[in-house]
Amino acid sequence: MTATAPQTSPRKRASNGTARRIDADEIGLDALVGHAGYAVRRFQIWIFQDFIRTLGAVDIRPTQYSVLTVIGANPGLSQMAVAKRLGIERARLVHLLDSLEQRKLVKRVKSKADRRSHALHLTVQGETALAKFKRLAAEHERHVEAKIGKENRAQLLRILAGFT
Repeated sequence: MTATAPQTSPRKRASNGTARRIDADEIGLDALVGHAGYAVRRFQIWIFQDFIRTLGAVDIRPTQYSVLTVIGANPGLSQMAVAKRLGIERARLVHLLDSLEQRKLVKRVKSKADRRSHALHLTVQGETALAKFKRLAAEHERHVEAKIGKENRAQLLRILAGFT
């Protein structure tokens, strides 16, 4: 097993104009330190990486989990309603639903009220799988709590509640 070198960047220049390698952690962020968007994005990257690592064995991504959870809580919603509620582009949701349908987790049923739309439901297999996914997602949330602390996690959820 070989050790990997620390992340380096040739961005800083030595006084003679030649590039010198420095560790990524040594690179100054300047004004980014005070930008909420930058901090939220970096935290989101950590969150997604941990989620994917925690739910990797069941091959579920954050967006798939969100869609399954909303359908499970609201059987019969239209694709448009799910897309709108979760802020997902309709075309992207269609592809996502195709993959969930292929895995036999979701089924589309022609709407009785509007033949142009489909009502979304979890299959029996989807309901069982979602229960497992929720247990793994709870484990992921424990990782978040371990990273930032219980009170900070609760405060973060309160702050972000206006965006959900």
